[in-house]
Amino acid sequence: MFVRTASERDLAAIRSLLVETWHATYDEIYGPARVTEITDECHSISALRARLTCPNSEFLVADNGKEIGGVAFAVAEDGGATVVLRQLYVLPRQQGRGIGGMLLDEVIESFPEGRAIRLEVESANGRAVAFYEGQGFVARRGATQDTDGGTMVMERALG
Repeated sequence: MFVRTASERDLAAIRSLLVETWHATYDEIYGPARVTEITDECHSISALRARLTCPNSEFLVADNGKEIGGVAFAVAEDGGATVVLRQLYVLPRQQGRGIGGMLLDEVIESFPEGRAIRLEVESANGRAVAFYEGQGFVARRGATQDTDGGTMVMERALG
């Protein structure tokens, strides 16, 4: 796998990856109907297309020439000091092969002025929480609650 910037031609494959990954990860937490609702809204081609031109952001894919195995999207806030990782997903059949770490490394390298990277993760998603802890993230005090369950804010210092 190699990491590169996402392009218009990748959007259908990215959407497919997100739908598959979300169902594999969140069906037990939210239920399949709610996951379909979320992916139809948040991972539509038009929603993904908007990320291609989002200011102060990086939209990346991990590609092996045959399929896109992972995707990441991050935005710089606070004048570039804080990188907010909005998305990092790897196809279930590709997980555990270092793709998530490659994407995360490239996100961090894309924001050299960043002093911290922050994300929200579903507390019930134990694999993701363990991945981020293994990458040096720590939970910030007090998890926020969304309408569907608990999310945890995690952060890692950079530089």
